[in-house]
Parts: sequence; structure tokens; C-alpha cells
Amino acid sequence: MYHSLTPRSGRRLAPALFLAAAVAAPALADSGNQLTLPDSSGLVRTYTTEPTLDTTGAFFQSLGSNGRSCNTCHRAEDAWSITPAHVQARFFASAGTDPIFRNNDGSNAPNADVGSVVARWRAYSMLLTKGLIRVGMGVPATAEFTLAAVDDPYHYANASDLSLFRRPLPSTNLRFLSAVMWDGRETHAAFHPPMDAGVDHDDLMQSFSQQAIDATLGHAQAGAAPTAAQVQQIVQFEMGLYTAQVFDFSAGYLNDNDALGGPRALANQLFHVGVNDVLGADPTGDAFRPKTITLYDAWADQYGPTSQSARAAIARGQQLFNTKPIAITGVGGLNDALGMPVISGTCTTCHDSPNVGNHSVGLPIDIGLTEAARRTADMPLYTLRNNATGATRQTTDPGLALRTGRWADIGKFKGAVLRGLAARAPYFHNGMAATLGDAVDFYNTRFAIGLTKQEKADLVAFLNAL
Repeated sequence: MYHSLTPRSGRRLAPALFLAAAVAAPALADSGNQLTLPDSSGLVRTYTTEPTLDTTGAFFQSLGSNGRSCNTCHRAEDAWSITPAHVQARFFASAGTDPIFRNNDGSNAPNADVGSVVARWRAYSMLLTKGLIRVGMGVPATAEFTLAAVDDPYHYANASDLSLFRRPLPSTNLRFLSAVMWDGRETHAAFHPPMDAGVDHDDLMQSFSQQAIDATLGHAQAGAAPTAAQVQQIVQFEMGLYTAQVFDFSAGYLNDNDALGGPRALANQLFHVGVNDVLGADPTGDAFRPKTITLYDAWADQYGPTSQSARAAIARGQQLFNTKPIAITGVGGLNDALGMPVISGTCTTCHDSPNVGNHSVGLPIDIGLTEAARRTADMPLYTLRNNATGATRQTTDPGLALRTGRWADIGKFKGAVLRGLAARAPYFHNGMAATLGDAVDFYNTRFAIGLTKQEKADLVAFLNAL
């Protein structure tokens, strides 16, 4: 469909012109089993291994009482998550009554006033500005800590119902997951090596099936669980989806000149739980290889390191992602677990799944995203007290600790699959980074990497091309 618009030399095509041409197309489905949509840096494409990308099945049907479906919070144009810009468009189109705007989890507090358009804008501000859904969880009765104090700007959160604001994870590229949900709470059983994820493995399928049931009962407020046939249809649809950036305004098609961008190559990516794991969990016995992303090796060969080509920038960014030294310190679940105050690593120490970008085994870690020093005024702040030592810790989201009750798990979250990043800003579980540049800046500051301005730009170009 877009062949005539493709710049073959990596020259920049005016984004406004390309976007206008893309939006003007009567249908963005290139064929029955793929869908191509514009995003901030080019085009994102979803490919399904099913015969067609069927948008009439249970995933798109309202199975509850409040008008919601899975598709309410998992949209193709947002790489199967949601973005503030599109949520705002839905607000204006519906005066804040679209099914995504519901008090049970869409508003800042379940008792928020939604009686007028102005009140709804205030009530759903976290959803509108950061694409955050409220997750309500209590402190486990057997936890090693208690809730000592709450500072909630929405005057609701308490020990039995903490307000946790989190991004909906993409419902695509699921074959590569090693845990389900940010805190792993929908993981039916730990995905231990040598599980071949996505190959009809019971733990993986049961996890997604239970997640579909819980989402229907919770998010959609259904009076009864969906039928087995509906659950199977939802899971089958999700498991067939692969999403990745396929076109970049500056670099052109990302599978051109022997590059391997786009979702079709991703669908053929070999993966098993533990593959290339930095902690040595790979059941094949292979040693960890820090060169994890190889999508743009061909462009690195074709364009010199000093080239001004957009494709050269993407290739340089890939090289930085694989090789730029990082002194990893203070990461809960990594430094302390290994007994190493400093780990000499790279981005791929944690993003080790080849050409996917998440960790290939369940590795919830605390990189400091929820620390009080990083709190913004729109986030609640919780003071937790260790029952044994009396020590206190402040956090905007206890993360894994609300599942396990363990003091050491405060602030731990899993990392997400990195493919399709350009279509689903903002980033991190709490939407803390509005742009990929902000995400790069966080890591650069957090770990004192010392990235130059050019290196930052190259990394952003690469991340946009995933």
C-alpha cells in the first residue's frame, strides 16, 4: 500500500505529508492478516499468525456490565496499549462517557465525582495525561511491613485499598513473556526454563486465560466469568499478534536493505524462557551474549559510523544499546541478589531476550522508579514500616511487595517487551517518561552513563525503530 511513498535511500520524508497520506487511505489493513497505522515517528504494524486479523471476536465484545471490552484499553493504534492523546480524543468525542471512563479503575479514586464534563476531566486526569489505570490492592495480612502513612492527592487510598497507577501492558508479542502483568500477579506458575513459550505451554495459556477472566470480572465489571469459548477466543487472538515499528519517517522501511525490522521477522524470532539469560538460566548452556539486538546489523555495514543517514543513526543506537558500558548499582533484585555492589553491564543485561528486549526469565527489579524523590504531585506516596526493624521506606507503588508481602520486594517490577515503543508513549509502569528521550535521560542520570548528545539521539532513533 505504501510502496510509492517509501524513501529507499534513508532520506527524510515530511512526516505531515506521509501522515496525511496514511490517514487518507480508506483502510490501513495491508492484507487480511496485518494492520498498519501511523504513530509519532512513522508506522506501526501488527501481523497475526491467524488467517485474518478478526476484529469481531470476543476480544472486541463487551462481556461485562459497563460497556468495556479488552479493546477498550488495548488499541491497535497504540501498539495494543493506550496513549494519552487517543484517550483525550475519546474523552472529547464522548464528553467523558466512553467505556474507558469508568469509576472502578479509570478515575483517580472510585468515589470521584463524575457528574459533569468538568468533573469527569478532573476525575480521570491520570488516565487522560499519562494513560494510567488505577489498580486497587491492599497490604497482605502476612506482610513483613505495615502501612504507616498515606499522602493521597485524591483522598481515598488506605491499607486495604492502595491506589496504584499503572500503564496497561500491550496485549501483543505475548509469546515472549516470562511473567504476566507488571507485578507478575497473573502468572499462573513461574515460567522456568526450558519452557518453550508460546508453543501450547500450559502455564502460559492458563495465565492468559485467567487474566482474561479477571479482566472481564474486574475491569468490565461482569456479573459472571466469560465462557470457556470466549476465553479461548480472546487468548487465541492475543497469542497470534506481533507488533513492531515497520516504517520510520527519516529512515524509511525498517525491513529494507536486509534490515529485520517489522513484525513478520519478529514472529519468526526464536525464543525460549531463559534464552541468553545474563544470570545463566539458559537451559541450552549457552553463555550470555550482550549483543542482543541484531535487527540493523546490515545497516551498520552499509553506512559508516559517521554517516548523517537516519539509518546510520539507528545502527549506531543499536550498537550503543548492545555495548555501552553501564555500572549497574543499587538495583534491588539484581545487585543484592548476586551480592555484587557493582555489575559491569549494558542495556542488554536486563533487556536480554534477542530482538525482543524484555528479560527472558521472570526478573522483577527495583531501579528506583517509585522512590519518593521521583514522586510527582499527581501520585500518592506511601510510607511503609518494616515490622521487624522499624525501618521505613516511602514509595509511590510497592509493586511486587503487595503480592509477596516481602520487604525486599518493594518497588520491584518486570520490564516490558520493547517492540512497538514509538506507538505507546509514555514509558515505564507509571508513565514517568513522557518520551523515549526522557526514558534515555532517566537511565543516563540513574546510572551515570555519561551519554553524549549524539549518543542520546542515536539511542532514541534506535528505540523508535523497534
